[in-house]
Amino acid sequence: MQNIDKRILSIALPSIVANITVPLLGLVDMAVSGHLGNAVYIGAVAVGSMIFNVVYWVFGFLRMGTSGMTSQALGRRDMNDVATTLARSIVVAMAVAAFIIILQKPLGSVALALVGASAEINTEAWHYFRICVWGAPAMLCLYSLTGWYIGMQNTRLPMFISIMQNVVNIVASCTFVYAFGMKVEGIALGTLVAQYAGLLVSITLWATTYGKRILRHVQWQRIMEGTAMRRFFSVNRDIFLRTLCLVAVNFYFLSAGAAQGAVVLAVNTLLMQLFTLYSYVMDGFAFAGEALCGKHYGAGNHVEFSRTVRRLFGWGFALTVAYTMVYAVGGTGFLRLLTDDIEVVAASAEYAPWAVLIPICGLAAFIWDGVFIGTTNTRGMFAATAAAMLVFFGVYLSLRSEWQNHALWLAFLTFLLTRGAVQSCIYWRNGK
Repeated sequence: MQNIDKRILSIALPSIVANITVPLLGLVDMAVSGHLGNAVYIGAVAVGSMIFNVVYWVFGFLRMGTSGMTSQALGRRDMNDVATTLARSIVVAMAVAAFIIILQKPLGSVALALVGASAEINTEAWHYFRICVWGAPAMLCLYSLTGWYIGMQNTRLPMFISIMQNVVNIVASCTFVYAFGMKVEGIALGTLVAQYAGLLVSITLWATTYGKRILRHVQWQRIMEGTAMRRFFSVNRDIFLRTLCLVAVNFYFLSAGAAQGAVVLAVNTLLMQLFTLYSYVMDGFAFAGEALCGKHYGAGNHVEFSRTVRRLFGWGFALTVAYTMVYAVGGTGFLRLLTDDIEVVAASAEYAPWAVLIPICGLAAFIWDGVFIGTTNTRGMFAATAAAMLVFFGVYLSLRSEWQNHALWLAFLTFLLTRGAVQSCIYWRNGK
C-alpha cells in the first residue's frame, strides 16, 4: 500500500500546486485592471476572461482524452501509440484553434451579446478578446501536452510550466500597463505573452526530457488514420458533451442566484469558493487516477487497478473529512476574509450549512472522473453527468417557489451526489 500511496502522491501533489496557481492568472489581471482608474476596465477584463474560460473549458477534452489514451498506451508499453497519440492531439488542437481564430468575430459578438454587459464594457472587452483570441493555438496545444504529461505519470512538468506562466503574466502585464501606458490591451497582451511563453517552455521541456526517444516512435501515417481518429473523437465527443452539461449547470446556478438579487448572488459566489478550494485538491487525486488507473488498465493489471481505486478513495475520504471539519468550524470566518459587506456576511450564515456538505457530496464524482478518464470510459462519464443535470433542474424547478435559494443549493448538491452514484453503478456493473 505504501508504494501505491507514494505513486498517487507523486502525481497528485504537483497537480494540486499547479491547480492552485491557475486562478492567479485571472487574479493578476483583476488587480492590474483595478488600478486603471475606471470600473469599466475591471468589468471588461472580467467579461473577457470569463469568455475564454468557458471556451477553453469546453475544449478541455484535449487534455482529458489525451491523458487517458496515453496512460493506457504506456501500460501496454506501446510507445508508438504513446507518441502518435500526442501528435494526433496536437493536430486536432491546431485545427480547433484555427477554427476559433477564423471565426473570432462572430464568436466574440455572440459571446458578448450573451453576457449582456453595457456598451462601454463591451467595447473594452472586445479589445481584450481580439488580442487574447490569438492565444488559442498556445492554450489548446498546452492542453494536449499537459494531458500527455499526465498520461506519462509526470505532473511535475505541468506544475513548473503553470508557475512560470504566472510569473511571466505578472511581469508582462505590469510592463505593458505601467511602462507603456496601455490599459485593457496591455493586460490582454500580458496574458498572450504568458500563454506562448508557457507553450515554448513546455515544448523545450518535452524536447529535453523525452525528445528523440519519443519522436522516433511517431507513426506519421497513422495520425489521420480512420480507426484511430474515430476512437479519438469518440472519446473526446463524450467528454465535450459532458462539459456542456457542466457548463449548463454552472451557468444556470449563477443566473438563478442573480435572479434573486445582488445579495443572494454575492452569497452564492462567495460560498462557491469553498467548492473551488475543495476541487483544487480533489482534481489532483483525479489526475492521479487518470495516470495510474489508465496505466494499469492498459497493462491488464486488474489487481493493481483495484488497489489504486481503493487508495484513491481512501485519500479522498480523509481529505473530505478534513475539509468538512474546517468548513464547519471556520467557513464563516473565511467568508469574512473575502468581503466586509455586513449584509452579505449575515445572509451567508443562512446558506453556509449547504456549503459544508459540498465535500462529502462531491467526493465520489471527483475520484470516479479520474478513474473513468484513465479507462477512457467517457460514455459513462457523460451519461452520469447528463442524468445528474436532469436531476439538478428537476429538484430546483420543483422546489424553487417554496425554498428559493435553498432549493438551488439542494439541487447543486444533488447534482454532485448523482454524478458519483451513477458512476459507482456503472463501475460495479462493468466489474472493474
